[in-house]
Amino acid sequence: MRKYSIFSLARNALSHHENWWQAWRSPEPKKRYDAVIIGGGGHGLSTAYYLAKEHGMTNIAVIEKGWLGGGNTGRNTTIIRSNYLWTASAGIYEKGLKLWEGITQEVNFNMMLSQRGVLNLGHNLQDMRTIERRVNANRLNGVDGVVLNAQQVKEMVPIINTSETNTRFPVLGSSYQPRGGIARHDALAWGMARACDDLGIDVIQQCEVTGIRREDGQVTGVDTTKGFIETNKVGAVTAGNSGVIADMAGIRLPVQSRPLQALVSEPIKPVIDTVVMSGAVHVYISQSDKGELVIGAGVDKYNGYGQKGSISVIEEQLAALVELYPIVSRLRLLRHWAGCVDVCPDASPLLTKTPVDGLYFNCGWGTGGWKATLGSGWCFAHTIANDEPHPLNEAFSMKRFETGAVIDEHGAAGVAH
Repeated sequence: MRKYSIFSLARNALSHHENWWQAWRSPEPKKRYDAVIIGGGGHGLSTAYYLAKEHGMTNIAVIEKGWLGGGNTGRNTTIIRSNYLWTASAGIYEKGLKLWEGITQEVNFNMMLSQRGVLNLGHNLQDMRTIERRVNANRLNGVDGVVLNAQQVKEMVPIINTSETNTRFPVLGSSYQPRGGIARHDALAWGMARACDDLGIDVIQQCEVTGIRREDGQVTGVDTTKGFIETNKVGAVTAGNSGVIADMAGIRLPVQSRPLQALVSEPIKPVIDTVVMSGAVHVYISQSDKGELVIGAGVDKYNGYGQKGSISVIEEQLAALVELYPIVSRLRLLRHWAGCVDVCPDASPLLTKTPVDGLYFNCGWGTGGWKATLGSGWCFAHTIANDEPHPLNEAFSMKRFETGAVIDEHGAAGVAH
């Protein structure tokens, strides 16, 4: 892999940037691979990358029905954090955050990680008790976090309305994770594709899976629009379409697929230099490098596979936005979109083996998958390579719904982030 550097930038400037080398190949699929990863988003690409880097498996294909990062990787709101309540959740999200902190140098591609901090607002006494509990749990698990009062929140976010008489939900305080922030979504897709290609992995776009072949309870390969691919290990990382892929193998997953919406405003000068979330009024906000306010809320109230959402969710989140930040009331909507997420009953993911030997699923991240992308791929690669989970993802198997050992993170994932 040729390195990006100030010298390569200067050299290519002399040719008007017309002679940059190809970042990754676009090969046709081979007849057989040691492992096939279904899904060319961040989770799928990072799984393949760590399979090669950590476990020495290089005869791998990542197959994507559309284009790289065209699913939820390119449709999220880029927030990175690890301040989840339960030990199992904190472990995998913190692993992901630590990998985020070093991935730019590791793969020689700028992920534009901005650790500007993340605030979770509290609007009543119960909110503040929950925040105190979560911050204490975070610190016991080695995750950074502090509790702020209303004045400290106002000092960090001058545009926020903290009035106790002029708002339905006055701001009483907040949790704050200084190491949280945002990272560029398409940079991750392109950077990891380039890193995978350098390790000899075939990244194949416009290749949709149409079936999963099995024999005597063992995966034997996948049928695709580019022909049959033989393999004994298949890792499915297909976000909102995980239930569809599982059905091809005769498996029913405990997930529901729903649209998740977000939008951005027209660009303005810098007004907020951190990420602020509120579960009570169901809105969160950050500002991009281009000046757009990135705004989101929760999933729609109906199941579906579409990449558009309902007007009611937009109305509710914009009403909450204007209430918390009156300064934005005259801004114009620039762009709106939705992704399709799959949600487990306990708002925690699945990184698990299945009853079919050689078939593994990484799904159910709901609204919180982006921040875990690298930690998820690292753990999932271990599971596929060794046919057993890593301690960090052992709790996220399907067995928890049989035993009752669920990991209920609705408090941390009740609002899209």
